[in-house]
Amino acid sequence: MQPGAISRCRSGMAAEPRRRLVHLDLKGAPPRAPFLSEVLPLLGALGGTGLLLEYEDAFPYAGALRALRARHAYRPAELRALLSQARTQGLEVVPLVQTFGHMEFVLKHKEFAHLREVKEFPNALNPHKEESRALVKAMIDQVMALHEDLKWFHIGCDEVYYLGEGEESKQWLQQQGNTPEKLCLSHIKAVASCLVSSYPTVMPIVWDDMLRGMSEETLAESGVPQLVQPMIWDYAADLNVEDKVHLIEKYRRCGFSKVWFASAFKGATGVNQSLTLIGHHLKNHLQWLEVARNSPADVLEGIALTGWQRYDHFSVLCELLPVAMPSLAVCLQALKNGGYSEKVKENVEKLLGMSNLETETFMSTSLGTFPGSNILALVTHVSFYLKSSVDELLERNRYVTGWFSPYHRKRKIIHPIIMHHFQPDAVSLLSKWNAVVQDLQAAMEQVFHECTVEEWMEENVHPSLQKLQQVVDDLDEAIKAQN
Repeated sequence: MQPGAISRCRSGMAAEPRRRLVHLDLKGAPPRAPFLSEVLPLLGALGGTGLLLEYEDAFPYAGALRALRARHAYRPAELRALLSQARTQGLEVVPLVQTFGHMEFVLKHKEFAHLREVKEFPNALNPHKEESRALVKAMIDQVMALHEDLKWFHIGCDEVYYLGEGEESKQWLQQQGNTPEKLCLSHIKAVASCLVSSYPTVMPIVWDDMLRGMSEETLAESGVPQLVQPMIWDYAADLNVEDKVHLIEKYRRCGFSKVWFASAFKGATGVNQSLTLIGHHLKNHLQWLEVARNSPADVLEGIALTGWQRYDHFSVLCELLPVAMPSLAVCLQALKNGGYSEKVKENVEKLLGMSNLETETFMSTSLGTFPGSNILALVTHVSFYLKSSVDELLERNRYVTGWFSPYHRKRKIIHPIIMHHFQPDAVSLLSKWNAVVQDLQAAMEQVFHECTVEEWMEENVHPSLQKLQQVVDDLDEAIKAQN
């Protein structure tokens, strides 16, 4: 489907997803609560109907689970206020707690390391231990206690790497009829059953990647389809519509009552990406609309627009939430309106306070008035010009490469005439970038905790800025030595 086209759904097929959950990945750079409370009204205005909150270590776990909470975890009162505001604005909340794979935030701690599937790796939970299930139940209970009137609860279960490779699993797999698929399904079933028995009105959701390759017979016999709704995720711009429709039909035949889709508005195009290419994410959403149009009308429960902040607990930050707000706006509006047209684009620009929104380049020429728009402007400036301007001076200026090379710098040798050719440029460039970075730091501190700001700066700013600072310092030293 072309971005300009808005096609109508055929009779008996699903229309645009009614439920549109905005995924907030809080394991990476959890925004301060005041910023989130500024963002919530905008999410509703853009077409969001709910939030998928992936808490990880930002949740205020207490008691025996206290070790799980990060220093910057939300306080219970802050969370209650945010959840209450979301309810007031008609945004449905679905919490997400990993209960199988991606358990690094739990299993990295020495108190819980004995519950790893493979001793060396903190990613997957050992599904054989009673204590593993008790841990999962305790996490779910604490998160449930802070929420009211939940209809869904996402129990994760994606990318359970090294499952079956632990000692207990190897023994279990030697028994006749046991397979890694059955091991996976039995844990999902245990977690879902536990959740449903404690909270009968709540439906568990699981990521679908561990289920995709399983046979219909294995899935149907497991009893899992009666307990959970799968969330089918694919973040590609060219996702295969036909394959997805076949997968949905397969899930239906196995006994799953409904399915969810999961798209991405950021955090899916590069592990250390700093700017969001809106065009990629828009195409991903237009493809999901096609999947919806080609699926039975009663099968789709909703879609979650994921916004990953890290690829996993230990990886670097990718695009910050304020940087990706225009992408989120475009994707939500495309879903709400069944496509992306000039009229939809104008609506997005109006809601973001932007005069011209580019989707095919990283560069948006206009600033916005949305929360965090100053961060987007400064991050764009830094991403485009900091490294290139420093490299231009240090690697392509003939006076620096010819008369102030590492050899000269080490020995503090400088030709007095040559110095005048580049010293003013170096000093002026350093002063300019120091001012920009100071503004960015101040803007980021309004939205993020100190550890997030520090990490982003160390990854994206310091390498170039320190190189420039070093050259200016070496120049001063060489001048002093000459005198």
